[in-house]
Amino acid sequence: MGTAAGEPRAGRAEPWQDGSGGAMARWVGRSRGKIGGVRVMYLHRYIKNQMACVDVVIETPKGSAQKYDYDPGSHFFKLKKILPSGMVFPYDFGFVPDTKGEDGDPLDVIVISEFCSFPGCLIKCRIIGGIKAEQSEEKGKKQKIRNDRFIAIPKCSNIFEKVKSVKDLPAAIIKELEDFFIDYNKIEGKEFKALKKLSPREAMKMIQAEP
Repeated sequence: MGTAAGEPRAGRAEPWQDGSGGAMARWVGRSRGKIGGVRVMYLHRYIKNQMACVDVVIETPKGSAQKYDYDPGSHFFKLKKILPSGMVFPYDFGFVPDTKGEDGDPLDVIVISEFCSFPGCLIKCRIIGGIKAEQSEEKGKKQKIRNDRFIAIPKCSNIFEKVKSVKDLPAAIIKELEDFFIDYNKIEGKEFKALKKLSPREAMKMIQAEP
């Protein structure tokens, strides 16, 4: 028995199941001028999913009491500081390459997952929102700059695969993050203030607006 126009055929992996850009390009080429409603729907979903993902470079892994920073000059990760006894990073902390925040550094990303990574690990992540924030630019100075924290989930995560927004996370996780950054900045004599929660759309718009 034949299949209706636009329906997937049994025994053949469709491009949206394959996940490779090459297969998608070939499929779009074959479908030009005759794309059915089902294929348009999956094409739209594929493009949306790809746009919602970013590469994140991990600088400091969760559970670490040491803060590491990437040094673009040497291409190594430098030990920046050791946190006070009992204080550790609650989740992986990294950045989005080729972006720049108001503080001159790449945009900060907290990656929430069920596994441990390491400095230099590149993870494809879904942006689920963030914390719009401001902090003191220098120790003892009252002048503040924006220093938002974006929140992401690894695309390969199993436990958090259904988390689509920061609203899906327990409130305790967001409070834990805010308290951590308040305490972290206090150590340096700076002030951190959370302004609002960002939706996935707001967060991605801010990331894509960066150079």
